[in-house]
Amino acid sequence: MFFRGVNVDLLHEKIISDGKIFAGNILKVDSFLNHQIDVTFMEALGEEIARRFSSDGVTKVLTVEASGIAIAFPVAQSLGCDMIFAKKSQTKNLGSSVYSSPVESFTHGCVYDIRVAKEYLHDDDVVVIVDDFLANGNAVRGLIDIVSQAGATLAGVGIAIEKGFQDGGKKLRDDGIRLESMAIIDEMDAVDGEIVFRD
Repeated sequence: MFFRGVNVDLLHEKIISDGKIFAGNILKVDSFLNHQIDVTFMEALGEEIARRFSSDGVTKVLTVEASGIAIAFPVAQSLGCDMIFAKKSQTKNLGSSVYSSPVESFTHGCVYDIRVAKEYLHDDDVVVIVDDFLANGNAVRGLIDIVSQAGATLAGVGIAIEKGFQDGGKKLRDDGIRLESMAIIDEMDAVDGEIVFRD
């Protein structure tokens, strides 16, 4: 496998130049990450996450719709394995044989069930969970629960941007979960637009 990857400093620069901070600790990076996608940058970012898990024998990359898909796809492509995204609604073509877990959304302020068809996740799979943001960690916890229900092995979690001033990342690390965040923001100020990254 070839990993080109993205320098973490370049991700910091991208967040500063293109990100917008709003009251309530909201960081909008929808110009390149979770609405409009900078595909070249996303490919490089996905390759860097993949590089960090390249020796773990990963067989599946797991994320949640919709924003996680854009970052999970290049991770799976770089690792040479399939990607699965957990669905947020029960569709007619999903069937009833699913793993399911409730998730409370920080962004949307609601609770929803995420679902993965049992036929796509098995006890011999080695899974890396990937998502665009980590704040309180609820989505990641739901995905970890699904991996556990399947009896699969969790290699770890890859995150594009972690809000280090919220406790999701700390709790995952305290629980012994391997967490690879490409950028960790320790402080951000909606008034002056300042963002402080963890070294």
